[in-house]
Amino acid sequence: MNAIINPFDAGGYSLAEMTQAINLLPNLYTRLGQMGLFRFEGVTQRSVIIEQAEGVLNLLPTVPLGGPATVANRDARSMRSFTVPWIPHDDSITPQDVQGVRGFGVADAADPLATVMERKLTRMRSKHAQTREFMEVNALRGIIRDGSGATLYDYFSEFALTRQQVDFSLGTATTNVQSKIRDVLRKVEVELKGETMTSVLALVSPEFFDKLIGHAKVEQAYQYYSSTGAQPLREDVRRRLYSATVTLSTGQTETLIPAGEGIAFPLGTMDTFVTYGAPANLIETVNTLGVPMYARQLARQDGSAIDVKTEASILPVNKRPRLAVRLFSGN
Repeated sequence: MNAIINPFDAGGYSLAEMTQAINLLPNLYTRLGQMGLFRFEGVTQRSVIIEQAEGVLNLLPTVPLGGPATVANRDARSMRSFTVPWIPHDDSITPQDVQGVRGFGVADAADPLATVMERKLTRMRSKHAQTREFMEVNALRGIIRDGSGATLYDYFSEFALTRQQVDFSLGTATTNVQSKIRDVLRKVEVELKGETMTSVLALVSPEFFDKLIGHAKVEQAYQYYSSTGAQPLREDVRRRLYSATVTLSTGQTETLIPAGEGIAFPLGTMDTFVTYGAPANLIETVNTLGVPMYARQLARQDGSAIDVKTEASILPVNKRPRLAVRLFSGN
């Protein structure tokens, strides 16, 4: 293997050091990232076994060698093995990236190699963050999709579960919207199955949001609203909807919440939303606990560039898929 060049000092830059550096860079805070909905948990293998019992998905634990095994449900469909998706992303630093380029705010000075490296790592981290957000939003809905938009796993199909959903019928002026909201809350409460929560949050598309606040019953409810809080009929409260879009690896764009839909889910749970992370695809990380992402740099033998390699192996899991309720309007 080529000697690893460290642009920050002359002492060399190990995989562990560079991995720590990219994980410490300022994060691109996405909506779910800001909420901290999915906690990260490292695993030592590149596949996980998930068991379903009473509508709850659980990762099978490891036990000491020779210790008692966990007892599986007798239903053959209750257990599945899932490969943790591998997401590599590479870039490179060439002489053209550095030579003749001025440093930011520095007159008559070439852009330092360290600055270029940091800029590259920041962009690469942002792409990994967007990919993780895309996967976690879909995991809320019980589906695992990769950056191309392809469906890898559908937990509802894998474990013969039925998705919960509520038709708000917002095209009907007489629809009791409050009753629909109570229906959503009750569906979430019933499916907690021993979990705790502090509240229920709904992320909705712009189309669903516009229909909701434009409904006659909702307008009537807010007509005489005098609280100091947000007032949808007189203020712009669009920050409460989720209209973010991502660009897939195919070049197509996709909204994270499907048009005309929403998703309601609990906040404050202890162990419902988890993103499992596997080790990097490298000899030196075998059988180690995975971290959110890895980074390393390799100098090309001909001296033409420094290759910057990053990767992540993540599998977001909603352990109680029926807790996330699909919202839509059939008219």
